[in-house]
Amino acid sequence: MVALPNANPAMAAGAEDQRAYIELWKEEAVRQMVIHRIPASITLAQGLLESGSGKSELSRKSNNHFGIKCHKGWEGSKTYYDDDKKGECFRVYADARDSYEDHSLFLKRDRYSSLFELKLDDYKNWARGLKRCGYATSPTYAKALIELIERHKLEQYDQEGIDWIKKGQLPEREELATLPDSATRPTTNEAKASVVLGSGRSGGITDNDVAWAEGRKGETLGDIANALQLAVWQLRKYNDLGDVNLKTTLTSDQRLYTQPKRRRGNTSWHVAEEGETLRQISHIEAVKLKVLEKRSGKTADQPLPKGFKVPLRFPPGDDGKLPWYANIGGGG
Repeated sequence: MVALPNANPAMAAGAEDQRAYIELWKEEAVRQMVIHRIPASITLAQGLLESGSGKSELSRKSNNHFGIKCHKGWEGSKTYYDDDKKGECFRVYADARDSYEDHSLFLKRDRYSSLFELKLDDYKNWARGLKRCGYATSPTYAKALIELIERHKLEQYDQEGIDWIKKGQLPEREELATLPDSATRPTTNEAKASVVLGSGRSGGITDNDVAWAEGRKGETLGDIANALQLAVWQLRKYNDLGDVNLKTTLTSDQRLYTQPKRRRGNTSWHVAEEGETLRQISHIEAVKLKVLEKRSGKTADQPLPKGFKVPLRFPPGDDGKLPWYANIGGGG
């Protein structure tokens, strides 16, 4: 991804234009965060930076706020600008909100999968990760995003998104106001609003900050992946589902994680029930299964005796106790 034609990434337009852009697009950024688990602050900062606060020619004429090029398989409208090469193809959207949706889907490619290991309020490492994964060629790209976020306190919208996720609800779309100087006003497109939490599917976020959504009895893995706008491989990986395929059907309602589990839990130990396995505990605590295997010395499906303590945050020493620093900061 690169700076858009006629945008000024260094300034992202003036302060007044920046504030107007944020006011117009903050709700859509939060909405995208709830659906796709991308921090609203990052989405807003990228929109500001790459569209010149909505003043670039590409954003005004083509509703393309993130400089997304056509790439193979794009069947929508197109426009052409000189960029890295002469006459490169860029996507055109009837609704600028489709540009926001497309940006979210773009970041959910395998290339950016490491970003979803990060916490939703860790905007600094999200910004650095975008640069590290090759989103932009500018050596100051991450710094520019962080400066925009902190200048306008965009992290407040990350907390708003987290609050919506915890409630298991999707914020309503409201009619958009116009930008000063008549940047193109998006038309309404309520069909795009019909996504996971908007259709009554419950969801939320665990105490250690891992997002999940409900999988329903009778649904196939392919159905769920499509509803959540994830790849089947992501559902398999995030939920330790092994070699199940897209036609595998759920036999009961169950929680499915929509981003990678953490290396640490919210408390120091999980005390096992009789016959409980690490695979089950990994799903309950949203902690990576391989990490639990390594810390406990047990295999994934080995039945555990009642009272067996599985370390969730730190590996125990040879004496079976946690290291001295385990309780620093309320590790508990």
